[in-house]
Amino acid sequence: MNTFIIARRILNQLQGDKKYLALSIIAPLIIIYFLKLLFNAFPPNVPITNFTIPIGALIVHFLSFLLCAILLVQERTRGTLERMLISGYRRTSIIGGYTLGYLGLATIQAAAVLFESLWLFNLDYSGQTIFLLFIVIWLLAVVSVMLGIFISTFAQNEGHVFPFIPLIILPSVFLTGLIIDTNTLPGWAAFIGKCLPLHYAVNIIHEIIKPTYSLSSTYLDFTILIGYIFLLWILASLTLKETE
Repeated sequence: MNTFIIARRILNQLQGDKKYLALSIIAPLIIIYFLKLLFNAFPPNVPITNFTIPIGALIVHFLSFLLCAILLVQERTRGTLERMLISGYRRTSIIGGYTLGYLGLATIQAAAVLFESLWLFNLDYSGQTIFLLFIVIWLLAVVSVMLGIFISTFAQNEGHVFPFIPLIILPSVFLTGLIIDTNTLPGWAAFIGKCLPLHYAVNIIHEIIKPTYSLSSTYLDFTILIGYIFLLWILASLTLKETE
């Protein structure tokens, strides 16, 4: 019950901040449009369809992580987390409540990025493929929210969140198979890439956008992606603390 109470409070808070909601939804759409302009300048022989949806997933991953981390740090600096802990709220309930609260926004971002990508790039996929693509991006968004909550426990203010961006997001760009096959990377770099959730989302997307695909080949990647949600939930619950 405490989890749903916290989630409802977060939803009310988000609904009251119209500028934040508008920016959270419009920003990824603008980035996808800029991506379209970039890809239009590529030579015709570049298979841009192999990169479009994975880069869209990266955008959702980045924004969900960053916005959630910053907002939770603000909750801590305002003393909201401290009051909840003093009131007897369990850490798992607090993490679950924040996750549910931000999940709606992450879902809207995932849907907006996916359908704008399909429209702008004229991608012709079956209904089943589009549904699976949405599920993958949505799961990655959930992981990103959990990651943002976990990282926020190590930040005392909003500025402390930004050093984590190059440590998490940039390796996700270079080492997860988003741009090049991880098999061509040095062993240590490929290992780091495989520790990042985007790697498994990219693997699934590359598989299901093939003309013929087998869902059985994506079961392990789906399992690991879902496993990240529970792992980060546990880690965030263990490290959640009051303002120091």
